[in-house]
Amino acid sequence: MKFYVDFDDCLCETAKSFTVIAERLFGKKVQYENVRFFDLKKTFDLTDEEYKKMMIEGHREEVLLSYEETPGASFVLNELIDSGHEVSIITGRPACTYDVSRRWLDEHGLERVTLYTLDKYGRDTSPKNNRFNLELEDYYRMEFDYAIEDSPLAFKFFDHMPELKVMVFDRPWNTDYKLPGENYTRCVDWKCIRDRVNAK
Repeated sequence: MKFYVDFDDCLCETAKSFTVIAERLFGKKVQYENVRFFDLKKTFDLTDEEYKKMMIEGHREEVLLSYEETPGASFVLNELIDSGHEVSIITGRPACTYDVSRRWLDEHGLERVTLYTLDKYGRDTSPKNNRFNLELEDYYRMEFDYAIEDSPLAFKFFDHMPELKVMVFDRPWNTDYKLPGENYTRCVDWKCIRDRVNAK
């Protein structure tokens, strides 16, 4: 089987890191449990300039490498690969972060997963200069059996795969979101994801 896996807030604790960054840069103190919007500009009540500054800071190489792994992620993904499944990380991070994101995966024991960047949210203006930077038409030629994603804004990228089983990683910004169909299920952690896959 083929697995689509999102990077931020599925593999690593990105939003938790941004709560620290927003407080350090702007004195905006928001507890992680109160990060109610995927739009961090709205969550932290930032101006356009502040948001831009925060995103630059959050995508610096040393900052990206410091993001903590979501507990169980590498264990479960390696178990899937050992069982013969194919795992692709499809991240909405800018294409310019490919190398450092690849390094993070390798450092966390995920050397065997394939990493692709895809401009999911229409905000990537960086050069796309390798075969792992997907254009939308490239992505729509891909097929998956399972998807692991936290952002409701990304669910539209699954519409061309009606049989896809989507496991929504439970996060504060999607808790109140009504899942769009019976093939969507909410998972609180990687053990839940593992159990659902193994139950099929």
